[in-house]
Amino acid sequence: MAEIRKYPVGIQTFSEIRERNYIYVDKTQYLADFIGNGYKYIFLSRPRRFGKSLFASMIHSYYEGRKE
Repeated sequence: MAEIRKYPVGIQTFSEIRERNYIYVDKTQYLADFIGNGYKYIFLSRPRRFGKSLFASMIHSYYEGRKE
């Protein structure tokens, strides 16, 4: 029987989502776009509960070298 993966409701840290094997929609393509375009600042204008903090946490993990 396949493992049932849960949604990370209320969890806003990328590392915790990866460690506990929650469902995560990969947004690293956006990170590659930001790096490739050489943006100095990024303004994330999104409504509440659209993953702004989670995306920032993913960027933080990436620059710490934890790319897994």
